Amino acid sequence: MAETKKYISAEELATHNQPGDLWISIQGKIYDVSDWIKSHPGGDLPLLNLAGRDATDAFVAYHPAHAWSHLAPFHNHLHLQNYVVSEVSKDYRKLVHEFTKLGLFDKKGHNVLFSLTAIAMLFSLCLYGVVFCDGALLHALCGCAMGFLWIQSGWLGHDSGHYQIMLTRNSNRFVQVLSGNCLAGISIAWWKRNHNAHHIACNSLDHDPDLQHMPFFAVSPKFFNSITSLYYNRKLEFDKFARFLISKQHFTYYPVMSLARLNLFAQSFFLLSSNKDVPNRLQEILGLLTFWIWYPLLVSFLPNWKEKLMFVACSFIVTSIQHVQFTLNHFSANVYVGLPNGNDWFEKQTYGTLNISCPPWMDWFHGGLQFQIEHHLFPRLPRSQLRGVAPFVKELCKKHGLPYNCATFWGANVMTLRTLRAAAMQARDYSKPAPRNLVWEAVNSIG
Repeated sequence: MAETKKYISAEELATHNQPGDLWISIQGKIYDVSDWIKSHPGGDLPLLNLAGRDATDAFVAYHPAHAWSHLAPFHNHLHLQNYVVSEVSKDYRKLVHEFTKLGLFDKKGHNVLFSLTAIAMLFSLCLYGVVFCDGALLHALCGCAMGFLWIQSGWLGHDSGHYQIMLTRNSNRFVQVLSGNCLAGISIAWWKRNHNAHHIACNSLDHDPDLQHMPFFAVSPKFFNSITSLYYNRKLEFDKFARFLISKQHFTYYPVMSLARLNLFAQSFFLLSSNKDVPNRLQEILGLLTFWIWYPLLVSFLPNWKEKLMFVACSFIVTSIQHVQFTLNHFSANVYVGLPNGNDWFEKQTYGTLNISCPPWMDWFHGGLQFQIEHHLFPRLPRSQLRGVAPFVKELCKKHGLPYNCATFWGANVMTLRTLRAAAMQARDYSKPAPRNLVWEAVNSIG
């Protein structure tokens, strides 16, 4: 005799969204992932953010086909009442299925080889120029080369965090730590935690850490209400100090981007020294120690403090190009408060992203971020396949009346500055008093 299905309402499902009591719905089936959160390869934040709601589209986006076979042990024999799939989601899932049949998720191209070769050449040239050559101009150029090296290592770390770029998991992990921790001084564990939260809740003001840059930047006046970050678990105070900085943010944008790497260094140390569960913590720490040994040692070979300062400044200024690129895709896009639900996940990804138009020969410069919409919809898709699937995504957006926003690199810069200026003008409205500044907000700034 067939077992009678037991159903729960969406309202009841929504109550199971706290640590120790985490339920999600995938294709109408309810799964209890309360214990799995400790072992989830993607970390705890995706499950915490998706708990209590339908997570089918997010699961489809982030997991290969064989992952479905691992769901059964978590099924608690409950089903979601009145489960309905939107037409957008149906078409999106069909597209994922078609790309899977074509093997696009496995065709990685030669980007990894090119990136590793470029990194090796840049590192060798920089090392030779600093240690064996004289001249302030040459040493400044070596600093620029270091900046370009960090950019390439950033693209490599980004790709290896989304999909396996090497033949084995161990070699993939080696490249992650090498490109992130050892060469760039940025914890790959911090990046994955931060980036997964960003992808799951793209452009959510209270969930997406890539928009939470108080007190330096605010892309929306909603930040002026001192909203609480559910990523950092603290209030983002809009005080007098924040008002002062944000009122001038369209002028300070590029200078701050030149120093943004300092924040990535700090956030890496904050995570690894915290009580959060960090996989391979010792490995991560050793990787960072490697960077903080070789980089200061290399700088010490320069003959005087002026050339040392110039070398560091050039490396930071050049790599700021990448920090600007990270913001162009989202700062001027649509924002919201809260989390996407099961039937608007696709829509939130398209509304919250901006593509950068460029010819194929410039793809190396953007590292895949030029197809940000495609990347957010298919995060496991190798960089080399994004240009090829773009027409299908554009057609799907057109079919359902969704935006497919695209601008040139310079146009995206203008859009970002306009967004920052609009919020800056509203921040200058002194008729709305700001609370007293807390020094800690400045010391523990986010961005």
